[in-house]
Amino acid sequence: MKRFLLKISFYGLGCSLLLAVLGAFAAGNTDDNYMHFAVDKPMNIILGDSRGSQAVQPGVLEGKLHQKFDNFSLNVVQSPYGPVYLDALKRKLNPDTKNGLFIITVDPWNLSSDKKIKDRPEELPERENSPLGNMYFYNMSPNYEYLVKNYSRSWFKIFTEREQKGRSSTYLHKDGWMEVNVNMAEDSVRKRELSKIAFYRDNMARTQKLSPLRIKALEDMIRFLKDKGTVYLVRIPASEKIMAVENAYSPDFSEKIRSVSKQYDVHFFDFSSRAKEYSYTDGNHMYKTSGKIFTGQIADSILSKRH
Repeated sequence: MKRFLLKISFYGLGCSLLLAVLGAFAAGNTDDNYMHFAVDKPMNIILGDSRGSQAVQPGVLEGKLHQKFDNFSLNVVQSPYGPVYLDALKRKLNPDTKNGLFIITVDPWNLSSDKKIKDRPEELPERENSPLGNMYFYNMSPNYEYLVKNYSRSWFKIFTEREQKGRSSTYLHKDGWMEVNVNMAEDSVRKRELSKIAFYRDNMARTQKLSPLRIKALEDMIRFLKDKGTVYLVRIPASEKIMAVENAYSPDFSEKIRSVSKQYDVHFFDFSSRAKEYSYTDGNHMYKTSGKIFTGQIADSILSKRH
């Protein structure tokens, strides 16, 4: 029996060492969220969904504002505004932050909930389907907690798809910016946009409603961050056709956000009327070249308010 237990112990130790080695290769290629939990806690942060994760580039902000930023935007399923995201922010942000800059990106979808659920914190789906709902450590590298709880593929994929072999088409930088490289030929973009329009028009707009609970969580987030620095609200545009769906869904959305900004004395930069100025990978997300321009415009807007 002792001999058997000894063999089992050696086997378990060998497996643990193998997983530890494989996990050490986790980086920007691992998945679309890992790097959010494997870097130092920031003092300047960007919040939002996938529009924000792809459009707002921390490196551009740093070049103009001379402060390092972290983009802590995931996607509309995993990081809509709510108690889960607020609790995650409190874990993510450096506790010593005093004069931080905080960019909160908003659109109707990250402030909406399914019509079928009651607007109660315990019923929000991100409690079950987001790493923000189950993670404790946000600044470990390698972050084995994340890999155990949220990485569902074989750990050998972490090694075979390591970034040293080349970046994946969706690559999450250490500063949280999601770089997306896809075919930008006109017909490819149009096909993706049509699919995205159908999704928002036939799915989201019919099944979702603006959520008072999520709007309250946004306000709670603003209050929390105002004690630690300066807050800016930003509405990111999508293509004209998707903005038409969005504006039909919530015609007075910008006015609602403007009202919130006035209530809490924070600035609101509304770019929703400037959809034509940017290019998009699928109508919903800015392509990286436009994102660079757009982020520069956010920085210029912040600088103008400082002056």
